[in-house]
Amino acid sequence: MKQYFYERECQNPELREQSLLERLPAFITYAKQECQHYSETLEHIDAEKITNRELLAQLPITRKSDLMSIQSKNSPLGGLSAKTANLGRIFQSPGPIYDPENTSDDWWRVGQAFYAAGFRKGDLVQNTLSYHLTPGGFILDSGARACGCIVIPAGPGQTEQQLDVIEHLKPNGYCGTPSFLKILLDRANKDQRDISSINKALVTGEALPEALRAEFIAAGIDTLQAYASADVGLIGFESIVGDGLIIAEDLLVEIVRPGSLEPVEAGEVGEVVVTSFNVDYPLIRFATGDLSAIKPDISACGRTNMRIKGWLGRADQTTKVKGMFVHAEQIEKVRKEYEQVAKMRLSVTKVNHNDQMNLQCEVDTNAYSDADIASTIESISNSLKKMTKLSGSVELVAIGTLADDGKVIDDLRPIG
Repeated sequence: MKQYFYERECQNPELREQSLLERLPAFITYAKQECQHYSETLEHIDAEKITNRELLAQLPITRKSDLMSIQSKNSPLGGLSAKTANLGRIFQSPGPIYDPENTSDDWWRVGQAFYAAGFRKGDLVQNTLSYHLTPGGFILDSGARACGCIVIPAGPGQTEQQLDVIEHLKPNGYCGTPSFLKILLDRANKDQRDISSINKALVTGEALPEALRAEFIAAGIDTLQAYASADVGLIGFESIVGDGLIIAEDLLVEIVRPGSLEPVEAGEVGEVVVTSFNVDYPLIRFATGDLSAIKPDISACGRTNMRIKGWLGRADQTTKVKGMFVHAEQIEKVRKEYEQVAKMRLSVTKVNHNDQMNLQCEVDTNAYSDADIASTIESISNSLKKMTKLSGSVELVAIGTLADDGKVIDDLRPIG
């Protein structure tokens, strides 16, 4: 049996770097010819001269946080997809942001992550990311099948039904968010349900605290994580617990000072910026909004690509809740529905490893009866769920309660 998903995962790192940099000029030329976005943003760039990281760092950055605006001006994909792209689906992620997919095998390149996590041909895997509008379910589905696994397209929620499926079909693998695996474990323990067939998991969509990983391991579930996005696909993955994230093949990753074009020094925290050689959806210096740092040396597993330390926060106010991005613009849209609300702030916390949202809304509380307060809270709660596809509590607070610091989303969850 092969040791790696791709044999090139253990190639000489200098040769990998040279190979990727040699591909840059032709790829930038292709993107300028094929994509309206790059024909405009890279109009004055001589692609043939972009042959090293220093020159790459001088190119403009396309920020994930700007995709809503870019796409609204040039529907549906903002001119980032190639004219000759072979697309089979378009998804909607929170924002909304629209993401394409070519339905060829493992287009998202997540097979590397599943293989590193021990998934092999014949494994039966319960996939609990959503297949509805958002691409998460399809991303993991394609990666598991690339390893020869059989996938149960369970999707999120429906805890009792999920436990029924596990008891009946006895999958040996799980993929989805770590928080939902925790929910399944807790409910199984409470109701004496048997989910002992699951012995491995690939989790994504949110941070994996080491305390939670320890719970999974104690339950007999070897758990590793993948770092992926709906735009890029797989960016990095674990092969050894606590050993950082190995960058996926066929990507150039930079760690850049937030708000600038400039890469930071090795080991310094900055924003993850990706150049992806995807002919359907070229991404050149695509800023993910995630913070991380380069981890020195190579992994003990033998894979030789650069590593990053994992997710270290957000470079902007966008955050991820239960695997779904929540944007400040969405909260502002909710606020605009209610003239009586002066200001809103969404606080995100974690309780028993589950994400919780609380939306505080500044109003003239003296003008409200108890009945008015209840109906307003219910209405705003419905608007929040409609806008973000997530449930959260709503609280009406007096004018002047919220700090005047420009913050719309306050992520209070501990990192790590």
